[in-house]
Amino acid sequence: MLTRKQLELLDFINKRIQRDGVPPSFDEMKEALDLRSKSGIHRLITALEERGFIRRLAHRARALEIIKLPDAMEHPGFNPRVIKGDRADPPADAMPVHAHAVELSVMGRIAAGVPISALQHESHKVAVPATMLSGRGNHYALEVKGDSMIDAGINDGDVVVIREGSTAENGDIVVALIDDQEATLKRFRRHGRSIALEAANPAYETRVFPDDQVKVQGRLVGLIRSY
Repeated sequence: MLTRKQLELLDFINKRIQRDGVPPSFDEMKEALDLRSKSGIHRLITALEERGFIRRLAHRARALEIIKLPDAMEHPGFNPRVIKGDRADPPADAMPVHAHAVELSVMGRIAAGVPISALQHESHKVAVPATMLSGRGNHYALEVKGDSMIDAGINDGDVVVIREGSTAENGDIVVALIDDQEATLKRFRRHGRSIALEAANPAYETRVFPDDQVKVQGRLVGLIRSY
C-alpha cells in the first residue's frame, strides 16, 4: 500500500519517463510535489524502492528505473524506457513485454556539454524496442558526449533516441543546432524572441540565443544506457 505522496511521486516519475525518455531531476520532483527540501524526495524514493516499484541505477546520478506500477496505474505495453546495450533488459521480476526491435541509424555524437560539430553521417545502427518510438515520423539515435545533462539521467556514452522535428515545447529535451554549426542536447525554453538551452548540471550555464540562431532538430524520446 502506497501513501498519497508516494503514489504522486511514482506517477510523476512514470509520466516524465514516458514523455522525455528520462527521469525528472530531484529539483523537478520536489517542485512537482510541493516539498520544501530534497530530503523528502529521498525518503519517498527509498520507500518506493523498498516496496519494489522503482530501482536506482548504481553509480549513476539520479537515474531511476520503473519496475512496476500499482494496479490503478498499470496500462498495456508498459516497459522501462532505460535499456542496457542494444536490447531491453527489464528486472527479473518485471512483467515481460514482447515487442519487436527496430534498427535506427546512429548519426554520430551529440554534445551534452560544450557544443561539438553538427550532426554527421550515419556511423552505425542500433536496435531499440519499437515501443520506445514515440508517435509518427522519423527517428534516429545519437551517442552522448559530456555530462551536462547528468541530472536528467543522461550520461556520457549513453545513446539517445530522437524523434525528428523542428518544434518543441518549453521543458522538452531537444537536439538544437546553433548557427548551423554546433549541435547540442539541452532542455528547451523559449522567452519571447530568445531561446534558452538549459543544462541539467549546475557546472554548466544556461546559454541564451536569438531564436533565429537555434534550429530544433528533434526531441528526446528514449535512452539506451551504457554500462
